[in-house]
Amino acid sequence: MARATHPASSDNGPLLHLVKLCVGAEEVEDLALWQTARSLERKRQGRDPRPRHTTRMFPRRAEELLAGGSLYWVFRGVIRARQVIEAIEPVECEDGITRYDLVLSHRIVLTRPQPRRPFQGWRYLPAKDAPTDIPGDFDDQPDLPPGLREAVSEYGVL
Repeated sequence: MARATHPASSDNGPLLHLVKLCVGAEEVEDLALWQTARSLERKRQGRDPRPRHTTRMFPRRAEELLAGGSLYWVFRGVIRARQVIEAIEPVECEDGITRYDLVLSHRIVLTRPQPRRPFQGWRYLPAKDAPTDIPGDFDDQPDLPPGLREAVSEYGVL
């Protein structure tokens, strides 16, 4: 299968995203630390250091996702962050099965909290249903305890 690359976004913006539980991470900070460590390891090995998420299934709507779509992360039942999907690459795993890497932007964008029921795998998320971004970058946010940060952002202070 050919490598899918990220074309320029349409004038209307992306129409489709993915949503995924961030298993093993309690907070956005946990995801950022884990991705940074993995990126440094990949860079030392001379490999592409961009963050990745490996999935068993190739998204059938890949072209729509690659037109500016993001992977929205769910932490403890709430969407709280997203990363732009830059590419989808096939990966031959040690067990001989081809899986797919969602290659993500290094930039983690915080979003307004949006509750999400538990689910397995990933789900498509139409842009009209996606939570809005919190202004500024992840690194620009005040150093508040996670619960307080979420509560304050719900009222539009962050």
